[in-house]
Amino acid sequence: ADRVEEAERGGSAEALVCGELGVRGHRCIAAVMDFSFLGGSMGAVVGEKLARACERCVDKGLPLVVVTASGGARMQEGVLALMQMAKTVVAFEAMHDAELPTVVVLAHPTTGGVWASFASLGDVTYAEPGALIAFSGPRVIEQTTRETLPDDFGRAETQLAKGQIDAVIDRRDLTGRIARVLAILDRPTGLDPPPA
Repeated sequence: ADRVEEAERGGSAEALVCGELGVRGHRCIAAVMDFSFLGGSMGAVVGEKLARACERCVDKGLPLVVVTASGGARMQEGVLALMQMAKTVVAFEAMHDAELPTVVVLAHPTTGGVWASFASLGDVTYAEPGALIAFSGPRVIEQTTRETLPDDFGRAETQLAKGQIDAVIDRRDLTGRIARVLAILDRPTGLDPPPA
């Protein structure tokens, strides 16, 4: 409770902020993680907010843009935090079923239960240069295995080389890249669907 109160004094109410916005004229719902709030950890509120953002996308026919920065599931919430992994995967599946695109941007770090759930499920997945993207960080793995990992372990560039992400994009170029993707994936409204 003390850590939550301290985090709230920083100005945020939770580790995820959601809103409807335009990216160079293309409407979308954005869900952005705030690492300064308890390490961007995913607890029950974060899972619920992301699920509701996906529901709103489906209701309005809008794409979802997610920016992640997280140490993973919120350990203080125990199994409730772990349940959010399944909840967010189901929410992304609803987006898929509605044929609505999801764009995920992986900021530093994106680890643990966030990477092991929704953060790895984007239709298009970008990462910022040098971002750590892994289930466990190298320090934890080295302490457990007593082996030294390569310097580039879990870094965005390594994940790109291994096919886990689509591109490594500098933050200054993200708006243009996301706008271009949304333009390509935009579905015209008011047109009859093609014959079956």
